[in-house]
Amino acid sequence: MAVESFAHAAADLRANDRDRYLATLVLSGAGRDAITALYAFNADVASVRDRVSNPAPGEIRLQWWADAVGGQGHGDVRQNPVADALLGTMERYRIPAGTLQRLIAARRFDLYDDPMPDLESFEGYAGETASTLYQLAAMVLNEGEPVETGDAAGHLGVAHAMVGHLRAFGYTASQGRIMLPWSIFAANGVTEREIFSGQESEGVIEALGQITELATGHLAKADAAISALPGRLKPAFAAIAVLKAQLALLDTPRNAFASAPDEADWRKITRLVWWSLRNR
Repeated sequence: MAVESFAHAAADLRANDRDRYLATLVLSGAGRDAITALYAFNADVASVRDRVSNPAPGEIRLQWWADAVGGQGHGDVRQNPVADALLGTMERYRIPAGTLQRLIAARRFDLYDDPMPDLESFEGYAGETASTLYQLAAMVLNEGEPVETGDAAGHLGVAHAMVGHLRAFGYTASQGRIMLPWSIFAANGVTEREIFSGQESEGVIEALGQITELATGHLAKADAAISALPGRLKPAFAAIAVLKAQLALLDTPRNAFASAPDEADWRKITRLVWWSLRNR
């Protein structure tokens, strides 16, 4: 495990998942490197669909990661600097391979065009992806000892996924995908054709509003759970400061399919630092 691998992981994360990269800036020392490695791995598997022409090569890439974290990788897996940083992190902090393999398995859904069926399915998907990352980040800050985060990781992960997909709604619709719970759109009389053609309607606006309310509820529950955690674990959840601001910006008048407004990096960093100072 080379120092250069962690530097490469940080550069990859900064390029591919800037908000999570900014969230690592309130961390320090070996814990920051380890969480950066986890986030860089996640950014790689989360972006597989955008880098392949069809599901088959995407499945191969995800299987490569599943084999790598399970110790069954072919060739010199650690030639890949992100994999090297991740495997070193797994060794030092006793990160369970099965947990990462479930995250990878959940990401297989991304490769296909099936709509997210319902809220329960979405929450399960978010739990295996975003919530898992928060749980593992807390474990790193607890020096590799298993840690009980209560509802913090669960609720913040679901909120994180909801906010992210609300912000990306127009983009995923343009790909012929529905990543938010389809049952909520159907209950509001929305058709797939409306979404895929970018037709704003009362039903689309109402459905997105209902999902925004769900995200708000999860953020509130996460906030309460985080406040009850030991101070050493709280930095793992600092991203809540940025998510709250992004959720508020979704109320800005705009077409439902337009790009969501966002804040400048310096403002996000200010929010993260201020939140961290207040939650020691």
